[in-house]
Amino acid sequence: MSSSKASANEKSPSGRPYHHGDLRRAILATALDVIAADGPSGLSLRDLARRAGVSHAAPAHHFKDRAGLLTAIAAEGFGLLATALREAADLKEAGVRYVRFAREHPAHFQVMFAPELLRTGDLELATARALAGDALREAVAAVPPRGRGTDARLAGVAAWSLAHGFATLLLSHNLDDPLGDQDPEEMFRTMAAMLFRHAE
Repeated sequence: MSSSKASANEKSPSGRPYHHGDLRRAILATALDVIAADGPSGLSLRDLARRAGVSHAAPAHHFKDRAGLLTAIAAEGFGLLATALREAADLKEAGVRYVRFAREHPAHFQVMFAPELLRTGDLELATARALAGDALREAVAAVPPRGRGTDARLAGVAAWSLAHGFATLLLSHNLDDPLGDQDPEEMFRTMAAMLFRHAE
């Protein structure tokens, strides 16, 4: 039996056959659970297949190898991030959306910024990353020069560094003491207002 026929006939842990698209999604969802719990280093295709209740060949059929799976996760993450950023009303809120994305999608966030784990030349990944970058640049460009300085590119790096650094420290629990019982998003808004005084 060919691998395509085998994957089409895979069964879920409940014993019901997966549809072709459902199997890919099931593998991705299981991979995200593993990464959230153990980090990307804890991911192996064979263990993933066991956890998802599919044959050991199923993940390879859809993603070829571990790098392909992680690349698909990163591409999905950048797509979700781009959508979140475009929904923001201004630069400050774009930063809040960035932090919220990291909190709601910690496994994606871990993989997206680890190029050594990915096929960096992958078209889907490159496209999704570009969309996210464009969304951030548009938010920065909307800020008057008096609020961000004359160098929009440098302002974009500053905005990204603030949001990404805050999100990274938050996910690694390094902000537990400084935050206390404060809402992380409100704290970020305050910090962003300190840096971009006229970002609204």
